[in-house]
Formats: sequence, C-alpha cells, structure tokens
Amino acid sequence: MKRIYFDHSATTPVDEEVAKLMLEYMTEKFGNPSSIHSFGREVRKAIDEARGHVAALLGANPNEIFFTSGGTEADNLALKGVALANRKKGNHIITTAIEHHAILHTCEYLEKQGFTITYLPVDEHARVSVEDVRNAITDKTILISIMFANNEVGTIQPIKEIGEIAKEKGIYFHTDAVQAVGNCPINVKELNIDLLTLSGHKFHGPKGIGALYARRGVRLEALQQGGGQERTLRPGTENVPGIVGLGKAAEIAKRDMEKKIAHVEALKNKLIAGITEKISDIKLNGHPTLRMPGNVNFSFRYVEGESLLLNLDLKGIAASSGSACTSGSLDPSHVLLAMGLTHEVAHGSLRISLGRGNTEEDIDYCLTVLPEIIERLRSMSPLSGSSTMAESNPCSHCHKH
Repeated sequence: MKRIYFDHSATTPVDEEVAKLMLEYMTEKFGNPSSIHSFGREVRKAIDEARGHVAALLGANPNEIFFTSGGTEADNLALKGVALANRKKGNHIITTAIEHHAILHTCEYLEKQGFTITYLPVDEHARVSVEDVRNAITDKTILISIMFANNEVGTIQPIKEIGEIAKEKGIYFHTDAVQAVGNCPINVKELNIDLLTLSGHKFHGPKGIGALYARRGVRLEALQQGGGQERTLRPGTENVPGIVGLGKAAEIAKRDMEKKIAHVEALKNKLIAGITEKISDIKLNGHPTLRMPGNVNFSFRYVEGESLLLNLDLKGIAASSGSACTSGSLDPSHVLLAMGLTHEVAHGSLRISLGRGNTEEDIDYCLTVLPEIIERLRSMSPLSGSSTMAESNPCSHCHKH
C-alpha cells in the first residue's frame, strides 16, 4: 500500500548525513568530553563545532547556545530560569492562550509559586495583537513568552514588533520556536529575541536533543545542580551523538533553507487550492499568508477528526487532528477554541504538515482520497442533516456537549 507521511510538525525523519555522523560518535569517537585525553578532546571539539552550527542557524554567538534534552526542557529552563533569577524585580509573565503545553503547564507551575501570568487572547487567525502585548505590561513584568509559529495552525506571530516592545521596556523576550527553527529563517539579533527554544527532531535531527539560546547578559537560574557542563546552566554528561546530530541538522537546514521553503510552499498552495475546490463546508484554520511554509489545517463540518485520521491511515496517509480524543481528552484543541471555533467545528479538524520528502504525487493522491473519505463520513454522520443537532452534539464519538 502507498504510504505518505504528512505529519512533519510532529516529527521528521533523521537525515542520512545526521544519522551517519551520530553513529560515528556512538562507536568510534565515544570519549567523555570532560576527559582531558585525546578521546575526550576530539569529542569536545565536535560539541564546539555543533554549537557553532546551531548558533549560525539563529544568527547567534556560540556561547549563547545551551544544549538540552529537547524543546520542553528548554522551555522550562527559559521560563523558570528567568522567573527564579529575576523574582526580586517582579513576578509577572505575559504569554498567549495558544502556546504549546510545555509553556502553558510551566506557567501553571509558576502560578503556584506566586507568579502572575497573563494569557493573551488571539484573533480568528491565531495571531496575538501587538497592542495587547504592550497593554499587558506592568512594572512587575519580567518576561514575555510568545511562540514563533503555532504548532497546529502554523500562524507566525509578530515576533519582531513584540521584541522591540520588550527591548524598549527592558523586559526579557522568549519565543518557543520549536516549529520554526530549521523551517524558516530566524535571526535572533534582528528580531530582538533574548531567549529561544528549539528541538532537533523538528528539522531532521534526532529526538531527545534541543537547545536554548540565551542572549549574553540574560540572568538565568539553573534548574538542576551537578558538574560544570553547559557552563553549569545544564549540568550532566553531554548527549554527544545527539549534539553532533543537532549540529549537522542545523548546518543542513541553513544550507538548504531556500530550496526547502520553495518546495513545501508550492505543495502547500496546491493542496489548499485542491481541498478548497473539491470539498464544501470547510474552513482553513490559521493565517491565510503569515503561516509556516508546510502547514495546512482545515476543519470539515459534520466530520470527526479521529474518524478522518483513521480513514486516512487506512489509505496510507499519516496526518494529525486538532481533536484530542486519542489522548484521552474529550476537548478539542485549545488552539482552535482560542481562535473562536465551536466545539463541533474544532472536532473536525485535520492538520497536514508537509516536508522536503513530499512530492506532487503525494498531493494528487491526497486530493483523490480525502474528498471520498469526507463524503463517506458525512453520509454516515447524524450531524450533517441538522445544524441544530450539530451544535448540540458536537462530537458523537466523545459525547462531548
């Protein structure tokens, strides 16, 4: 059966160059980078080179890059690290209602520690207002944390403008750029970003490795204690294969950025146009133009996201949904609800995230299969006959009212 991977926002395949280099540092070059003999020194050199590649991808300095186990740890280190180190200056943090749970749950934790969090709303395109950010600032504000691009609907936030406000007010600005790094150009200096988090497996690096960019001069408190690795901010023997893999992935991403963006943008535009033409009662979620190059997110009325995913999977297409039924939650995506979608419409969402390995043939196959699935699911749905029923029973599978 044909198998097509349309879930690159969830994870990406490891690049062959990356995998080859990682294997070398698992088998031949296995020294501990803290050791002073030749085995340790060659590994320390490789870590320094990887740090340089990650810094170059962001327009940062190598000594501003700290390796972590991934985006979640980097988010925790950014938020908690700033909060704990600067609590004498203030206890107020600004974020948005559509952040990844790595941010939202960290903010909930900080609230229990006595910090005040402002969760800003977004518009129907999932974009935060620059004026809302400005108006939320108080004399107690120490940090603004707003994601670069949304992981579900792909909307890119007004990062440069928010960075300018934060700089003007003397407030740290953090962005969770896990979806964006390696997939669109970012220069932390030009965008006035003080802290940025990234994850290797979102751009053809390995899982279990990420990084925090922290501008020189940013006051951070370490969350764990140990040796002197990562200048004591993130102690523990380094994940050398992961770090060299991340460095190589960053090097490749910088090298191939323009070509990759042009490729996935063309596929995205073809897919959006095809779905719009072939299927009725739909809604494109996210900003029509200010969105990630490979992100396509639609809601289909009278269709359940989970059923849609299962039927696509049976046809060999892997995608994802804004419906969280499979994770044990009865509620649809917090992002779609924050954008103003009803439960019924949000439950019928489909995210297709394209990558460099996808082809026009993949898009053609999807545009053949998807309309047939939607038509069949709607013909079986008790929701499609009555809008009143649709509103009162938005998810027949979950029985969520």
